[in-house]
Amino acid sequence: MKTDEILGIVERHRDEQGGLIAILQDIQTRYSYLPADALRRVAEETGRSLVDIYGVATFYRSFSLKPRGKHLVCVCLGTACHVRGGPVIAEKFSALLGIQPGDTTADREFTLETLNCLGACALGPIVVVDGHYFSNVSTVKVKEIMEQTRAGLEKVGTKGDKRVFPVELSCPRCSHSLMDAAHRIDGHAAVRVTAAFNGSHGWIRLSGLYGSPVVESEHDVPADVVVNFFCPHCHAELTGAGPCPVCEAPVVPLMVRGGGVVQICSRRGCRYHMLDLESDIV
Repeated sequence: MKTDEILGIVERHRDEQGGLIAILQDIQTRYSYLPADALRRVAEETGRSLVDIYGVATFYRSFSLKPRGKHLVCVCLGTACHVRGGPVIAEKFSALLGIQPGDTTADREFTLETLNCLGACALGPIVVVDGHYFSNVSTVKVKEIMEQTRAGLEKVGTKGDKRVFPVELSCPRCSHSLMDAAHRIDGHAAVRVTAAFNGSHGWIRLSGLYGSPVVESEHDVPADVVVNFFCPHCHAELTGAGPCPVCEAPVVPLMVRGGGVVQICSRRGCRYHMLDLESDIV
């Protein structure tokens, strides 16, 4: 842990409402977990008690006090998934990885976790790897999922890929829908936001399919440029999800209808995205 990195994170969010959660998110993004030394440093710099900080860190499931691997595998054991064989799927992952739920492989490549519900009961058993959903998972599919993960889950096609599915998104500030039914991308209503970069200001429409990289914009956005996103209704800037774990650009949070958050990188060309159905970050 680098002290100057922790200090920089604290300073970046010191005056924000809900700044403590944003601080912990940035630390987790940087280190993949919340180191004890980092939490003590946050307590010193913010004047908050260490007990309060640990309370927040243990209350939200998205935080971890133990190191996580490069890839996070989550197996749903909610009622619907349980009766459809969820425990057997978890056991199969345990056998292949050589670890128990809650543990990380020795090479820090994989962390295995089980959850009570992932919000897609009709499609169980559900497995989520690095934000990519796999439905109706069988024991035979477990090895296939592991092979896809090692090969790279970013290789996505919008047709026939069960990890790509429509979502309805809204502004995390005013809760107004961001869906544009009159403009379709990938055959579904687009997600419309306002964007600003390098002195330009205009609309950007994203695909309404989670996992699709298709973007249309009023102005051409050069590669590697970081874009500021705004709600077209309340005009609030869409921020607060911390830095991208791939390129460190700000990550944009968008609320999912029914609960959860989609996080996308604001840098043109970076395809980082994450769906968190248990997130309380906004």
